[in-house]
Parts: sequence; structure tokens; C-alpha cells
Amino acid sequence: MKNYNVLAMDFGASSGRGIVGGFDGEKISLTELHRFENRPAMLAGRYTWDFPSLYSEILASLGKASQNGGVSSLGIDTWGVDYGYIDKNGHLLANPAHYRDLRTQDVREKLFSRLPWEELYGITGIQDLSFNTVYQLYADVTKDPHIVASADKMLFMPDLFNYFLTGELATEYTIASTGAILDAEKREISRTILERIGIPESMFAPVKQPSTYLGKLLPEVKDASGSTDLDVINVASHDTASAVIAVPAEGDDFVYISSGTWSLLGTEMRSPVITSESRKYGFTNEGGADGTVRVLKNIAGLWLSQESRRQWMREGVKYSFDELASMANSAEPRKFLINPDDELFTPAGNMPRRIADYCEKTGQGRPETPGQIIRCIFDSLALRYRWGILKINEIRGTKAGSINIVGGGTKEKDLCRLAADACGIPVYAGPTEATALGNISSQLIASGQLAGVSEARAAIRASFPLTEYLPDTSERDAWDEAYGRFLSLVETK
Repeated sequence: MKNYNVLAMDFGASSGRGIVGGFDGEKISLTELHRFENRPAMLAGRYTWDFPSLYSEILASLGKASQNGGVSSLGIDTWGVDYGYIDKNGHLLANPAHYRDLRTQDVREKLFSRLPWEELYGITGIQDLSFNTVYQLYADVTKDPHIVASADKMLFMPDLFNYFLTGELATEYTIASTGAILDAEKREISRTILERIGIPESMFAPVKQPSTYLGKLLPEVKDASGSTDLDVINVASHDTASAVIAVPAEGDDFVYISSGTWSLLGTEMRSPVITSESRKYGFTNEGGADGTVRVLKNIAGLWLSQESRRQWMREGVKYSFDELASMANSAEPRKFLINPDDELFTPAGNMPRRIADYCEKTGQGRPETPGQIIRCIFDSLALRYRWGILKINEIRGTKAGSINIVGGGTKEKDLCRLAADACGIPVYAGPTEATALGNISSQLIASGQLAGVSEARAAIRASFPLTEYLPDTSERDAWDEAYGRFLSLVETK
């Protein structure tokens, strides 16, 4: 059977790829056509995404796809919460702000006086993160009202790309669910929230479900890229929503970690879980494919080691990730621990110094070497995974028997091994390209090549091998002792 080919544009916080997925009726194959850096820019004190540059990478990917035999459709996924404004003439008003921009730091308490946190969580089921879309919007209203007044539509990042490709206005469900403005039960933008923050309802395009047809490329896009009359699909456009489609689990009762810059640890359910316990533990309810809800915890992830490596590079020393992992292996295990989700570690900057300061302040001494810093990060993430899985077990009323880790973080074999040891259950790692595979699967479902998510997962299991990590039982007591110390650092909400 001839392959049915589709193009997935997968945008991460530091890089992006254009990947062609081929489907022969049984297995999915991947061909990377184009890879590029995603370089945010600080402009006049505002940390922003370089949207025109990223858009040009889509055109470059379309051009390469056209030169290599063409594709039937295109789908775009990105990170969550961020957005851009377009005016009544369809022009981009400003480069979208980066979620790590500091403009939201002082707005939460002001918003809570208008919309109390308990009410906000009760509507959205989204955990309290300083960069949530709702806080960004309120920062715009209070600090940049001229931009809001000039805007006709607000579009999340993948919807913004799709608009400039097709001219079609839509708000894809999974990406809209990330920012604490979507009513989790009704699955539509909350009028109550918009009224409280001062944003008109007309600012938002209709909410569309993933794996649905959006439109065709505009003539000028086809001319610029050399592309043919392909379909643009509303995929599960939040990257984690796509990654969860690609979790190669059988059945519905599983725990996953989508591991990369962030570690998204969660489970898949048919309805949101919005309780005092889920609010206390900081669990979030985000939209998934096929009508599901991803009940999960956002954990800082490999951002901690990536930003540490960038700091050492700024200081003139360039370590590879393999070198850092080797040094971490040689460091004393579980000596230094942090709460990886402390807001101290959210901004860009000197991460090793902040980690060392945190450890010293909490009476653990001061990690000095790169190996000690990375080992601290890996041990702390593994213990955060243990914490998260225990809370999911409590919320769901079941006991997870294993963990599926997908995404780029599966390349960090030591972290996968430590996760198995810390949690005391097997870890199954793979596939690495989970987000792209979920994006591709959404397109194949929309075209009728696959019947649904279960069939997509079966095709992925048949196409990509998994790596198994079994827990080291001889380390159980040491991990239990470390977990007790870790709990003293963790503040639940």
C-alpha cells in the first residue's frame, strides 16, 4: 500500500521541527524534513516570541514537503497558554509575549479580588501557575490596554499560525483548555471569566475539537511555499495533548509523563476532576482528544537542566547532556533536593546559583559542581513524579502499576531509571517523538485513515519499540528516606 503522508509542525519552547508522517495502513513512519531554533527575544523589556520567524519556518517546511513528493494535510502543535492579537484588518498587533515574561508577577492578587481563586479553579480546573493565560490577559488589560482596545481577535499560538495559513478563525479545544479561561464542564470559553477580567466575548473564535478539518492554504501561502491544495487540520494542538495520543498504553487506566522542557504527569479521564483535593494538590484539567480530559500536574521538567547548561555555556564551558548525565551519575545520590516547582526556578537566568542558594537556605549545604547540580535536579524530579503518582492514585481511587514516559525526555536514560527507582514501579519509555506522532495521528483520524485514538495507539505500538526500566529494590529504603525529606520542601496548594 502506498503511504498516506501528512506534515506535522511541532513547535517547542526552544526548537521546532517539520516532520512527515507516513502511514501504510499498519505502521507509522517519521521523516524529519526541517529543524530550526526557536529564539525568543527581549524587546523593550518584554520577553516575546519571534512570530514572523517561526511562521517562515512553516513555509520552509511546506516547501521541503512539496519538493519531496507532497503531503495530503498539515497540522500544527505548540506549547500552551500563549497567544497573539490580530486587528480588524487581520494584522498581527505585536509579537506574542513569552509565558516566562515577568509582566504577570503582580497581577494574580489583583485578579483574585475580582475573581477569587477558588471560583476560578471551580470553573476551569486549572492549577495556579503565574503564566496562565488568564493572568496574561489581565496583565494586558491593566498594563497594555491600548493593545487590547485595538484587537479584534485573540488567538492561541497554533490558532494564530493556522489563521495566517488559511484565513480561518478557530479556537482549538485542547490549546484553549491550558490557560484557565475555558469552562472545563461546558468546554467553552467562560463568559464569567471574560467579564471579570474585562475581555469581550467577541474576542474569541468558536471552539473546535481536534481531528477536524479547518481549511485550505491561502493562495499567497501556496505561492510562497510551492505547496499544493493540501488540507489544514485542527489537530490536538497543545503539544501535550498530542503527546498523550501517542502514549502506547492499552486500555484507559494508565499514568503518563510527557517529558521534555516540562514534565506533564497525569492520567486520561472522561470528565474533569475538580475537587478540594485536586485544587489543594495543584492538579489541572486540560482537554484531550476524543472527548477526554487530561488530569495532570505540570512539573518543571528538563527546563532545570537545560537552563543550567545554558548558564555554564554563558560562563564559557560547554557540556553535552551526556557529559552532564555522566557527572551526575558520579555524584552522591539524593544528597541535595529541591522542590522543582518552586517559582524561584521559573524565570530564565542563573539556574545553578538559584539551586545552590535554595539547598543552602533549606539546610542541606551547597551543591558546587555541575554533577551535583544535575544529580539534584534528577533526584528531585524523580521524587516529584512519585509525589504526583501517589496523588493521582488518591484522586482516581486506583493504584498505578507502571508509568509510560514519552517525549524527548526519554533520551535522559538516567532520569527514566531514577523515576522507576523512586516510584517503585516499572517505567516504559517511548516513543521519543510522541508529540509529532500525536499530531500525525490527529490528521490520520481526520482523514479517515485511522478510526480513532485506540487504533492510533495500536499503530504506534506496532511501529516504535519501548525501553523498560525496572525499579532497583535494593534502593527502596534510601528512596523512602529521601522522599520524607522531599515532602518537607513541597508546598501543596
